[in-house]
Amino acid sequence: MFDIGRIVMKIAGRDAGREAVIVDTIDSNYVLIDGNVRRKKCNVNHLEPSHKKIDIKKGAAHEEIAKKFEELGYGVWSTKPKQVGEKPVKVRKEKVEEPAEKKPKTAKKKIVKDAEVTSEKKAEPKKK
Repeated sequence: MFDIGRIVMKIAGRDAGREAVIVDTIDSNYVLIDGNVRRKKCNVNHLEPSHKKIDIKKGAAHEEIAKKFEELGYGVWSTKPKQVGEKPVKVRKEKVEEPAEKKPKTAKKKIVKDAEVTSEKKAEPKKK
């Protein structure tokens, strides 16, 4: 039933409703399909076989299958290779220095060491 060259229709998944051809049998539950779908492994429960069959070799290339599908009048899945371009370069903004007059002057705080503070407290006698 699911022999090489059999035209099938996907009935489940992303490519449901599209025609494909069986290119290879993997085991009793899975086959490799190609045609108006992505070339991939597919469960036979997700396929509906038709009475049509085309003459192809086991593991036929996508180009060969595309020719046969065009002869039958079916569409063929084809992808365009991505156009590789240059990577975008980030342009950094230049820092603009403000004039010295406009910058607010901040006073530096003096840091008091803990050792000095504690020594002063110990020196004071306790008043009751």
